Amino acid sequence: MTDQLIPPPLLEQVSERFHLLSEPVRLQLLNQLHVRGEMNVQQLSEATGQHQANVSKHLQRLAKHNLVQRRKEGLYVFYSIADPILSALCVLVCSQLQMEKAAEG
Repeated sequence: MTDQLIPPPLLEQVSERFHLLSEPVRLQLLNQLHVRGEMNVQQLSEATGQHQANVSKHLQRLAKHNLVQRRKEGLYVFYSIADPILSALCVLVCSQLQMEKAAEG
């Protein structure tokens, strides 16, 4: 097979994407945005139990890499998931982990 799993020109970008998704707090935020839709920092802070400053820091990183998008309304900034394949990626990884756990047990 000649096709590589990850084309060499994309190695850094793929690595950064997986690095972004390796932080549990960011995954919590993405979970909330997936389930509840658009939310602001205060709502996400309350939903996850994280401090607002921590939520803001993680949302900035996710937005910088186009995983979430921002919409300003008055004094509030609302966030939503921007990457259309994010849900499919999470389902794929979680399904595999559940199958592995079931095989062990």
